[in-house]
Amino acid sequence: MHKQVVVVGAGSAGIGCSLALKRAGIQDILLLEAKEVGASFRAWPREMRLITPSFHANPFFQTDLNSISPDTSPADFFQKEHLSGQEYADYLKVVVQHFNLEVREGQRVHEVQPLKDTFVVTSDGGKLTSDCVIWASGEFSQAKMGSFAGAEHCAHSSSFESWQDYPGEDALIIGGYESGIDAAYNLVNLGKRVLLLSSGEPWLADSPDPSEVLSPYTRDRLLTTVKQAPDRLRLRGNSAVTAVNALADRFVVETADGEIFDCAHPPIAATGFHSALKPVQDLFEWDGSTPQFTEEDASTLHEGLYYSGPSLVQKHSKFCFIYKFRARFGVIARSIATRLGYPEPDLSDDRRRGFLVDDLECCTNCECAVDSQAEEVPVAT
Repeated sequence: MHKQVVVVGAGSAGIGCSLALKRAGIQDILLLEAKEVGASFRAWPREMRLITPSFHANPFFQTDLNSISPDTSPADFFQKEHLSGQEYADYLKVVVQHFNLEVREGQRVHEVQPLKDTFVVTSDGGKLTSDCVIWASGEFSQAKMGSFAGAEHCAHSSSFESWQDYPGEDALIIGGYESGIDAAYNLVNLGKRVLLLSSGEPWLADSPDPSEVLSPYTRDRLLTTVKQAPDRLRLRGNSAVTAVNALADRFVVETADGEIFDCAHPPIAATGFHSALKPVQDLFEWDGSTPQFTEEDASTLHEGLYYSGPSLVQKHSKFCFIYKFRARFGVIARSIATRLGYPEPDLSDDRRRGFLVDDLECCTNCECAVDSQAEEVPVAT
């Protein structure tokens, strides 16, 4: 079987790119999904919510931040600002059905082999060839356990179906960014006592790049927790963990400055995720741990191989939120249409709606005119 475009992954990036391709006039598209549509979102802890708010302002050309197409809105669909993973996956499934996208679920891709003028894609369903491939696999299945000794003794934050499953009354969390604060917030709400160790102090950080600081939603929940339950949450910044040891009935955590903490249950590693490109990392060029792309988000090594998703980096700017990487859907669709010999597509509406941003100066040089006056998080150590 041959397809003009194969998209690997039926999450927000894969579905969003496929819709942009259809708007560019390309119809011969196949999405291969290892599990089911929106599987990464369905694997979130039950209490986790999208940190970017949804609001149905699409008619005024202010597209819902979590939408993957200019004419849909999760907020309009669910009448909620912060959707759960299950709800967002349901939104994705409805979008697939409404736009009649061809998705094959349960088809894990094992290999993408570049040949002279085509790609051979090997999945659970066998081999097929394609003119272009978009790698849009998510990160949530690529848990990063941390670089410290004994990380295998920890439980990654992504491994919990619900924070109600946490067995103890005291919890130790390693990592102070979004997933770490989210875990702390939910555990404290369940009446647990939480100690959070972070290598830095992200709750105090201020940056023009929203990827570098806690989201307002997360920071507001943290501030509320610290104020309402100061005896149940301790934040320890500048406490980089160097080792975790498992004893007979305790876990001992050591930090770079020589402090030692212990807990009865495995520490929770909120240590992030490996790049979504890890399964095909040899097909992309790397500068250390940073993947390199052309100006059209394609591999610099293999023409016709594209990437869309939270591992995207352009001009040192991270495109790790949905509203960020969706800004490149139109760029990829336009490039593929040109590569396949289609007439130049009219994607002016994509540009107007924020789905085709090719001037990245707005993304890399954006300083707000008014300085932040955010209330400082009172840290209980």
